[in-house]
Amino acid sequence: MEQQRIDLLRTLSEARGISGHEDEVAGIIRSRLEGHVERFERDAVKNLFALKGMDRPGPLVMLNAHMDEVGLYVTRVTKEGYIHVGKAGGIDDRLLLGKKVLVGRNALPGVTAIKAVHLATREETEQTVVKAEDIVVDVGAKNEADLAGKVFIGDQVTFDTTFGTFGEGYLLGKALDDRAGCAVVIELMTMEWPFPVVAMFSAQEEIGTRGARVGAWRYTPAVSITVEGTIAADIGEVPEAQQVTTLGGGTVLTIKDGGMITDHRLRRQLIEVAQANDLPWQFKRVPAGGTDARSIQLAGEGVRALAVAVPARYIHSPVSLIRASDYESTVTLLAKFLAQLATTEA
Repeated sequence: MEQQRIDLLRTLSEARGISGHEDEVAGIIRSRLEGHVERFERDAVKNLFALKGMDRPGPLVMLNAHMDEVGLYVTRVTKEGYIHVGKAGGIDDRLLLGKKVLVGRNALPGVTAIKAVHLATREETEQTVVKAEDIVVDVGAKNEADLAGKVFIGDQVTFDTTFGTFGEGYLLGKALDDRAGCAVVIELMTMEWPFPVVAMFSAQEEIGTRGARVGAWRYTPAVSITVEGTIAADIGEVPEAQQVTTLGGGTVLTIKDGGMITDHRLRRQLIEVAQANDLPWQFKRVPAGGTDARSIQLAGEGVRALAVAVPARYIHSPVSLIRASDYESTVTLLAKFLAQLATTEA
């Protein structure tokens, strides 16, 4: 993979932005697309829109990826200087204990903790999972006063994960759901298209596709393509029938998920483009989860919507894993699909 692409993924992955705190991610996207689009807009829920060729003929095409990541937020600071947290998005409580995190606007380093096993009761040690509300974040404060002006109720708490390469052709980092999708859309928006295109980098997807529910009405497209980082459950403990997608299998096409059915004509056309160009693709084999496409599809008088994805292991956790080849083939496939769409369906 080219270093420029790795750098883009690293910058997006290491950016901090739980639901409702997407400003840092939006700033990175703007800086990467400056000079490639005609203008940017934000709305009240912090969606970022990048507009290109809006005076060109043809129906509007929307490219979509969400900026927010799952994480935690500050709910309370104790008099001893410990921070209690709540969850933003669907995180398994089993993943939260003993993790390095960054707290608040100043990114204070911290660690999630409970009292030592030596002090726990039998009932506590036999508890199957420590719940999020029983975990505190320790940032090395002496007391509550030590955090005055540094930590506020509602501040975001993000996982402290360094992006990097892994094994043969793997990339690891936090928030690849959906910073990988953001990177794909950024690349597509640097290309030229003969029809009007709006990129909606949406907010608050992880708490119910809320940003897209609003944003799709601002510029209701004729065709939309949502680009996600989706579940790859190709690990030994998961039965083959439940393995959803496979790393190295190429771009993921959704037929149906928990919230929508994709447009059959667009999906068939995308498969034809993949086959004609010998590009790998796979179906999402289990209709799990949901994406912004479910909200976009229902905007206006209805939108012909596609949901595609880069497969990623361990999403909604402190670290996820993708294959560089899946990312690259997704950019290539969607670029070729849009070029063909320009002469047919757009």
